[in-house]
Amino acid sequence: WDETHFGKMGSYYINRTFFFDVHPPLGKMLIGLAGYLSGYDGTFPFQKPGDRYEQHNYIGMRGVRLCRLVSSWLAFPCLSTQMLELSKSLPAALLTAFILIFDTGCITLSQYILLDPILMFFLMGAVLSMVKCNSCADRPFSASWWFWLSLTGVSLAGAMGVKFVGLFVVLLVGLNTVYDLWDLLGNLSLSLVMFGKHLLARVLCLIILPLALYTAMFAVHFAVLNRSGPGDGFFSSAFQSQLIGNNLHNVSVPE
Repeated sequence: WDETHFGKMGSYYINRTFFFDVHPPLGKMLIGLAGYLSGYDGTFPFQKPGDRYEQHNYIGMRGVRLCRLVSSWLAFPCLSTQMLELSKSLPAALLTAFILIFDTGCITLSQYILLDPILMFFLMGAVLSMVKCNSCADRPFSASWWFWLSLTGVSLAGAMGVKFVGLFVVLLVGLNTVYDLWDLLGNLSLSLVMFGKHLLARVLCLIILPLALYTAMFAVHFAVLNRSGPGDGFFSSAFQSQLIGNNLHNVSVPE
């Protein structure tokens, strides 16, 4: 059922048809983009689970799309690198990666048009970036430190942009950041000016950057979906007047 639902959402993006859904737009936009780049024309109806795709090119959305690539990347190098940083043990890192490779749930999720592999990609990316940033604590404000801190913020935005469940990794990174700042505040050799720089860097990369990217996702979402479709009625008349094909399109609406 979920593949039918999210496949239809991808078709809406290809046809630029506006719709209303409970999830943020990033994952569905990536599904639609993968289908568009692989030659899918958005004409399959996705009416009920089990319908045959027949001549429709669904390979990009289901197989060659981001989910299959993401599932491969989760084990190597993401999870193995993360475990290597945490345990400093190569056998532990390899064992963890192989466990994920042969996990039936992950194998199944990577076969269908779903948001979960994309969500896992950003969740694992956020945790990996956080761990790598912590490993650079002895050289703050270096190029690698800035890179991993910024990549953590980008991954947080991606996790929130796919599903609201991504807020849990935001909580994890937030608690880690609070602990890190508390430890820095207790360092008597660190001046208040330097502590302020640390605080400002984290506000910039872990709050402002993710919020800016999250807002940009919705800007792209509304720019792409400019045609009338299911879900128009949830929005104001002024908004409906901007959708091509709507009864109120280009009609002057009083404030």
